[in-house]
Amino acid sequence: MPKFSRSSKRNLSTCHPDLIVLFNEVIKYFDCKVICGRRGKTAQNNAFIKGHSKVKYPNSKHNPDPSMAADVIPYPIEWENIKRMKFFAGFVLGTAQQLLNERMISHKVVSGLDWDADTELKDTTFVDHPHFQLKKIK
Repeated sequence: MPKFSRSSKRNLSTCHPDLIVLFNEVIKYFDCKVICGRRGKTAQNNAFIKGHSKVKYPNSKHNPDPSMAADVIPYPIEWENIKRMKFFAGFVLGTAQQLLNERMISHKVVSGLDWDADTELKDTTFVDHPHFQLKKIK
């Protein structure tokens, strides 16, 4: 059974409890690495400068404490394997919906592949494969 590395556990510990519950469930079935949880001002502005984010501090879901976003990628990491990252995102979103239905989490989860959560990927202009963020239910 897959398990998180020390760095993944550390990064996940900076996240909202719903993300912790979600990814602790995901890791039971799909090996993955938490590459980023909360980002402080310097890390967020560096992500913006490098083009990994569209917003500066404090406007990212990664910036609150606890973080409302996590960047998680299938392990072993293969950045060029887009199909695998999309498959992983589907698995994460399905798991999140199940946890929400079971009232184990209280937020919807949105992927960086489908920011508006309409299941239409063609309208996404900024693709962030490993990004998952929480969205309040209306």
